[in-house]
Amino acid sequence: MARRGDPPEEGPEGLPGGDDEYRSVVFDESFVQAARVQEYSAVERMGDHARAVRSLPAVRRGGSGQVLLVVVLVAVAFAGAVYLGLRQPQQPAAVRPAEAMRMTLTSLAPRGQVPGGTPRQVLDNGPAADYRPGAEGLAMPAVRRTAHFTEAQVTAALATVKDYLVASSLDPDVLTGGEVRAVRALLHPDQLAQFDRAVADPAADGRHAMTGWIVRFDPEQVALADREVRVRGALQVSEGSSGALEVTSDHTFAYALEPAEGAAAPGAQASLFTVRRELHFRLDRDDLRQRRVEVLAGDTQAGPQDCAADATAVLRPLLAGERAGREGPAGTDPYAPGPPAAALCGTLSAEALPDPAAP
Repeated sequence: MARRGDPPEEGPEGLPGGDDEYRSVVFDESFVQAARVQEYSAVERMGDHARAVRSLPAVRRGGSGQVLLVVVLVAVAFAGAVYLGLRQPQQPAAVRPAEAMRMTLTSLAPRGQVPGGTPRQVLDNGPAADYRPGAEGLAMPAVRRTAHFTEAQVTAALATVKDYLVASSLDPDVLTGGEVRAVRALLHPDQLAQFDRAVADPAADGRHAMTGWIVRFDPEQVALADREVRVRGALQVSEGSSGALEVTSDHTFAYALEPAEGAAAPGAQASLFTVRRELHFRLDRDDLRQRRVEVLAGDTQAGPQDCAADATAVLRPLLAGERAGREGPAGTDPYAPGPPAAALCGTLSAEALPDPAAP
């Protein structure tokens, strides 16, 4: 029983001030922290024109949940990538060595005497009259992308092949026995040993004839009567089954030649010498990046030239006034060991010779 003067244990029912009246509006800690408005303290309100309350920066609700969701998604993606990688491991690109070049050389012998004239006469009064000079004759075809190579990659392949043709068929230094570094720099590294052997020790074995790689004359016997070489031909490109671009070049080169200074007879004239080269190239993606070619095969026809002459190191043109001998190509022994000789001989058509006397 409460003594007189003690406050009652519970307030009278229904009177204001009871706990039950404010129980529904009790502010827990999370509510206070989430408040957007906060009352200034008594000290802060003592300043002039002080506002009663201030706004607090908004607090993003659910931030931790979003972060957790992102972490979970990243983990799932990573786990999926690992699983697929284990199921289907990525195979490294196979390194395919370049093949050895295969080559044939056919000497074209004239039936009669080689006609002569001035350099302009033999070039303009013959089958090369309409040919274009130098690199202009190496016309580029219309470029289209292939299934796995872009238009830019196809263009790069054709440009690299054209560089090889210029260096090996048109460069005056290469033609007259000079350095061949410009040609060598365009070859696949796997073919350098074969090329170097052809330079140092040429052989008619279908692999190591220097004239299978380049057009070359003996500077002690032959000189360029005109540095302008006439050219006509075509380039074709396709995508091969090996995942590389394959380019075929088929061009005819017309050279105006004369005897070298030490071998020239009085009144020596220029003559026309024709070389047709059909070359097959392959360029994979590494070749395109390195600007190099793989020369797969070459077929060369050259004349007027004596079939009995050894043309593995240099071509040996018959000059103005000369005739081919009656001997055929060097004998081939099918019983001899080693690679078979690849010497071939043909007859040069009369239409392939110029008529310097023509108007």
